[in-house]
Order: sequence, then C-alpha cells, then structure tokens
Amino acid sequence: MCKDVEELLRMRAVAEEKFGKELVAIARRSGGHTEISTLRASFEQLKAEIENTGTQHILLSGMIKEEVQKIAVFREHQREQRKKLEEIIEKVQKPIEALHKKTMESKRCYEQRCKEADESEHCVERKNSPAATTTHRQTERVLNRARLCRQAARLAEKQLMWNVEQLDKIRQDWESTYRSTCEVFQQQEVDRIKMLRCVLWDHCNQLSMQCVKDDECYEEARKVLEQCDTTTDNNCFIQMRRTSFSPPSKSPPSSPSPFRQGPLYSSHSVCSLPEVTVAQDHLSGAFVTQEHGETEDEKYKVLYAYEAQDSDELSITCGEIVMITEQGDDGWWTARKGDLIGLVPGTYLIKV
Repeated sequence: MCKDVEELLRMRAVAEEKFGKELVAIARRSGGHTEISTLRASFEQLKAEIENTGTQHILLSGMIKEEVQKIAVFREHQREQRKKLEEIIEKVQKPIEALHKKTMESKRCYEQRCKEADESEHCVERKNSPAATTTHRQTERVLNRARLCRQAARLAEKQLMWNVEQLDKIRQDWESTYRSTCEVFQQQEVDRIKMLRCVLWDHCNQLSMQCVKDDECYEEARKVLEQCDTTTDNNCFIQMRRTSFSPPSKSPPSSPSPFRQGPLYSSHSVCSLPEVTVAQDHLSGAFVTQEHGETEDEKYKVLYAYEAQDSDELSITCGEIVMITEQGDDGWWTARKGDLIGLVPGTYLIKV
C-alpha cells in the first residue's frame, strides 16, 4: 500500500507541475496589447492571476514530492526493521526444527524398544508355562534377553523424555521471540496505517488550500473586472484618437503651411510666403525656425506627453501651451513651441 500511495502522489505531483507550467506559458503567450483603458487592465489582471495560479500549482507539486520522499524513507525504515526481525526468527527456527526431528527419532526408537521388550516378556511367559518343555539354560537365556530389552526400552524412554524437555525449553524461547516479533510487526502495521492516513489527509488539505488560493486569485481578477466600464473605455478612445472638438468649418483654409507644400500650391503663392530658415535640432528632432513674418496660430494645451520618434516630430510634455499652424487630415498637426516646429498627435491637444 505504501508503494501505491507513493506512486499516486508521484503522478499527481507530475500532473500539478505540468499544469502549472502550462498556465504560466498560457498567461505569457496571451496578447491583448492593442486594447486600452479598463478592459485592458482587466485582461492584464486576469493574465497575472493565471500566472500566479500556475506558480501556486508548481509549488504544490514540490510539496507533494516532499510527501513522496517521506513515504519512501518510512517504507525503507520499516523494511530494514522487518528484515532484522526475520533474521532473528530464522536463527531461532533452525534449532527447534533440528531438535524436533531428533525427538521424533527418539520416539520411534522408544516405541521399537518397547515392542521388543513386550515380545521378550511374552516369550518368557510361554517358557514358564507348565506345558513348556525347555531346559534351564534356555529359560535363563530368554530371561536375560527380556531383561536387556526392558533396559533398552527404559534408556530409550529416558532419551525421549530428555529430548521432549529440551524441545519444550526451546519452544518457550521460540514462542517468546515470535510473540515479541509479532508485536513489533503489529506496531509497524499501526504506524503504517497512521502514517498513510496522515499523508492522505494532508494531501486532501493541500488540494483544498490550492482551490482556495485559486479562488482568491480569480477574485482579484473579478475585482478589476468590476471596474471595467464601457463609457470609460469609449471616452478614453475618444481622448486618444479624436482629431478635434468640433467638425471642420466649411470655409476654405486661410493660407497653406510652409512645411506642407502640395501639388495644388501655385508657384506665386509659395514665393509670397515669409522667408524661413530651417536648422535641425539633434536633441528634439524638430526644426528650429526664424520667421520674418507673422501668421495666425491657435493656442492648444498638451493633454498627454509625447516623445518625438522622427526628425520631423516635436517632443511635448503635459500642460504645455503650443501654437498650431496646421491641422493635417492624418491626425498629425504642425505645432510651434518657441523656436521649435514639428509634428505632434492632434489627439494629445485641446484648444485653449
């Protein structure tokens, strides 16, 4: 039974370890990076709790393996103890078997001597009968033979009694040894049953605790899911992706941007623009300009910080006021901050 329980726990430990590693791998492979706001937070929390659950199952596998090791040590200890007792019983068993065999031989010898003595005595009775015609010498011979047979029977009886006494003494020692050995075996059985019962009980407790830990992890995910709100996510998307606060006016634009010259711009309109000197700023990736004319710019406040990713973009920080010189249809607006001009995301700004 110890081996059966040991094998069961070993297989369960392997299954728990495999399950835990699979959960960790699933949590790390899952995507969801394109989602935003509260729904993304809920998904990230669920992935974190799944990974945490997998880690807990791996730890449970380690605890089960420790229980398996305890059973193996206990089983080996009992095996060695049982082997020593069996050797003692074997040493006591051999002499008693030999003496028992010797006693049975002496019993057969005694029975044979008694039979011979009885026959010789019957022969004497026949010789002493009045009808018998025997000489004195023949009678003496028969009497001597009967006497010798009776002596041999008495000697055989004494030998048999001595062997029986010795066998009884050895039997008592053997019974005492065997009784103490049986008591040890019984105690081993009691210890084995108690140990296996405790191991199985602890295993059930470990599984129950794992279920509680799993539920606690999922409860944390549910708490974050309770904060998931459609209105909040929609507003977040609008704040990130909107191009303006109102639809564009139907009136044509006042003047083209000097940095966004298109095929519709005529040569004389380009020549009529103010003279601009451009130099690349290696730190911000924007353009340093010196304007000799004035243009009508709109003031916008920065809602979210943005780090320039290209040479024609402008880095902005939250709370800054920038001047917008052009609003592109692709969502990128031309902004001016001091002597720096570059492209910024229009959804990151709000009009002052």
